[in-house]
Amino acid sequence: MASSTTCPDRRVFLFLQGPHGPFFNALGGMLRAAGAKVIRVGFNAGDQAFWSDTTSFIPYLGNPDDWPATFTDIVTLNGVTDIVLYGDTRPIHANAVRIAKSRGITIHVFEEGYLRPWWVTYERNGSNGNSRLMELDVEEMQTALAQSEGQTPPPPSHWGDMRQHIFYGALYHWFVMFMNRRYRNFQPHRELPVAKEFQLYFKRLALMPIHRLQRRWATTRVRRGGFPYHLVLLQLGHDSSVQSHSDYSCMSEFLSQVIDGFAKGAPAHHHLVIKEHPLENHREPLRHMAQRMAEKLDITDRIHYVPGGKLAKLLDEARSAVTVNSTAGQQALWRGIPLRSFGRSVYDKPQFVSRQPIEAFFARPNAPDSKAYRDYRQFLLNTSQIPGGFYSRKGRRQLLRRAADMMLMKQGPYQSALEDNEAATPQLHLVK
Repeated sequence: MASSTTCPDRRVFLFLQGPHGPFFNALGGMLRAAGAKVIRVGFNAGDQAFWSDTTSFIPYLGNPDDWPATFTDIVTLNGVTDIVLYGDTRPIHANAVRIAKSRGITIHVFEEGYLRPWWVTYERNGSNGNSRLMELDVEEMQTALAQSEGQTPPPPSHWGDMRQHIFYGALYHWFVMFMNRRYRNFQPHRELPVAKEFQLYFKRLALMPIHRLQRRWATTRVRRGGFPYHLVLLQLGHDSSVQSHSDYSCMSEFLSQVIDGFAKGAPAHHHLVIKEHPLENHREPLRHMAQRMAEKLDITDRIHYVPGGKLAKLLDEARSAVTVNSTAGQQALWRGIPLRSFGRSVYDKPQFVSRQPIEAFFARPNAPDSKAYRDYRQFLLNTSQIPGGFYSRKGRRQLLRRAADMMLMKQGPYQSALEDNEAATPQLHLVK
């Protein structure tokens, strides 16, 4: 494993694509201050716009098919010891990870927090379905906790990244739309054209006040309805968690299966509440599809659709929750709510997630082992979850206080906890 090798005195960090906005730029500056060399490969004008040091920026202007060979050349010529990326499944990153592993290069992967919304995930070698968590069982985590004296870092006092997330997404796609002439060979990792991506981000940003009113009204109707209900946690259909770590190609496939299972299995007085993802930009007409299915199955008055927004108020009184593999599933588990997931996720452990057929789950859902889940959650907080966020200024400041130190550790967060039991007070491998 790359993280267990002897690190050279001079660390060279190669950044690939990051979250929209200035986080990667600030993180690179922090690593330079620690004595490391930092370079960045950009694939479009959006990448370039958010990297301030032009001398360390390498524009990739070639074809996608030529990227593996070019990446190998960049790594060799610059003596790269570490690569840094956001998510590991888009083709650019998947190819880089494959080559980096073969050369013993340390791979730093950032992702949205597994315990959203107050944390960011930092791992080595892979995330989500490629995370080392997939092969760890709860007993191993409990053993590590019993031997650890680490303290859990406090979360931020509030969550404030959503508007900034949408803003930076729109700004990034504006640069790609109007300033991308130099990057003629760039191909986005998502299926929609960049112009459509920008249009959807901008529309979402402009309509936020209207969506807020719709959300509050829909949530109030559910909370005041007085009926038992089950909660469906929708995701973004184009997200890598769905595309790479499930058997679904879109959300409509999942939603169709869930509504049909609810109609067949749930008690006649129970209702189904479908919770839209906060960043849903309506590539698929999910609300209309749900309405059509409800009419076909004669359960129109038992189906409710909530357009985005905060989850806590709906989860507090839910009888169960269903998802593909959303990180929101962990909020259900934290409350002891029965959960049925249909994809591969880091929390898909037999102690937590029901394996019942969907009809049987809606009829009589199996509850999670809450004690085991609390231990699992504590293990995450002690290892891979960093308080803060990518998009708001306050969130980035809090994130940067810990992220660079974790990257400079010789071992990754899980390996430190499991093998050395020094996750709380690691020895940094600083650059000489």
